[in-house]
Amino acid sequence: MKNVLITGAGTGLGRALAHQYAHNGYHVYLSGRTERKLLIVKNEISKAGGSAEVLICDVTEPASVSEAIKQLSHLDVLINNAGLGIFKNVESYDEEDITKMFNTNVKGTILMTKEATELLRVSNGRVLNIISTAGLRGKTNESVYCASKFAVRGFTECLHQEWQHEEMAATAVYMGGMNTPFWHESTHVSNPEILKGPEGVAEQIFQEDDGREEIIIDK
Repeated sequence: MKNVLITGAGTGLGRALAHQYAHNGYHVYLSGRTERKLLIVKNEISKAGGSAEVLICDVTEPASVSEAIKQLSHLDVLINNAGLGIFKNVESYDEEDITKMFNTNVKGTILMTKEATELLRVSNGRVLNIISTAGLRGKTNESVYCASKFAVRGFTECLHQEWQHEEMAATAVYMGGMNTPFWHESTHVSNPEILKGPEGVAEQIFQEDDGREEIIIDK
């Protein structure tokens, strides 16, 4: 059975991806900081006949990431899905906002990939970085969020170069906003219910997860 590790797996797209990969025969490592949410997803997968286990990890903390990866003996796919968005005009951002987003979106993605690389090398595996269309173009009141996502785009493109002579692969995933708990504490999107659900996005990601350099769901 192939193994996939998904960060931010307790809600939204992470949860939908967990169900999608479990449904297609993967053993899913559900990673995140909130055990209660992860256990709910684990139970959902188990009831549906899938295989999953919880892996508590704070992607912003090097020791936590290292300890989480040490618990794995084999890994085929790493999905860096954990992300944070704070939306304001540029002069309204404070240092805490900036630090939070870069720690989660950029540092977390880099740390997870760095620690998982050797396992992926052994399995000829791949990493998928969930970037969103904020990594393709600038948007109003998203300057710092877009900056963090452009950074992950650059990181992923560098992996394409570094790994071009290896069997490992890195995929940049670009999609638009979805109707998920991502928006619960934000007024940036007035009516998230008009956005697409994460289940369809997760299905398309799985279908196109073949080691290609990009998956673009929305332009």
